[in-house]
Amino acid sequence: MSAGDDTGSLDQATREFVAARPRLFGIAYRVLGSSVEAEDIVQDAWLRWQNTDRSGIQDPGAFLATVTARLAINYAQSARMRREAYTGPWLPEPVDTSVDPQLGAERAEALDLAVLFLLEKLNPVERAAYVLREAFDYPYKRIADILETSEANTRQLVSRARKHLTAERREPVDSAAHRRLLEVFLTAAQTGSLSALEDVLAADVVSYADGGGMRGASKIPVVGRPHVSKYLVAFAPRFWPQADVRWVEANGSPSVLISADGNTVALLSIDVSAEGIERIMWVMNPAKLAPYVSSLDS
Repeated sequence: MSAGDDTGSLDQATREFVAARPRLFGIAYRVLGSSVEAEDIVQDAWLRWQNTDRSGIQDPGAFLATVTARLAINYAQSARMRREAYTGPWLPEPVDTSVDPQLGAERAEALDLAVLFLLEKLNPVERAAYVLREAFDYPYKRIADILETSEANTRQLVSRARKHLTAERREPVDSAAHRRLLEVFLTAAQTGSLSALEDVLAADVVSYADGGGMRGASKIPVVGRPHVSKYLVAFAPRFWPQADVRWVEANGSPSVLISADGNTVALLSIDVSAEGIERIMWVMNPAKLAPYVSSLDS
């Protein structure tokens, strides 16, 4: 092969990879719950694609999706051990979905922060099966090939994941109701209004603060309406007076970016059902906030 042929082949490979890239990132992000880790997986997939004999590959997108899913599953196995050693609650790393609402998928499934948080409790293969079926609408046979298992087992994996989510999460409200409740919650939290907070919180609400061990972030979840509302009232005078808030979108839902002295200190997201606010998620770890903030400003 001449140098010109080689260059043409690599140009073609680059075009094919760029076309598949949004989907590859979407798969890796949903399996891992981290945009930084997902970028690493996509980069690894690109290196493998460059070094693969591509002459016999009929469907580059399918090949790349398979490589990416398998890399993400392998990475997730070791990530589980790291997360078990994580200081305080672990929350997924937020992503800006304002440009790509479905994040490379057929449907915007398995993208909500609360869903990614719950999927983390599944093993990586169950999680990948659910993601490929629910977000990317892959046939069970195709998922079975990717996971190197039987179609019957793949159906069981997806079914288990669905049951887990149904058991752990009430039916969420629509985006307009979600936004309204977040507005009411934000005002109540800022003013330290105990009665207003109690009105919007579900009885079994849980507040999670992911600070990665940083000072000021609660290292254990706060559980139940009385505890959560009193906790929010107690820290209101210290937290909110110097804070600036900016409405943003994260993982398909309205969220609030909180800054102090020009530095981002938290991303506030909530999970809402007809019962009220079920989960309050404060992403405070600077390593998780930095990629999200830079994507907003790019």
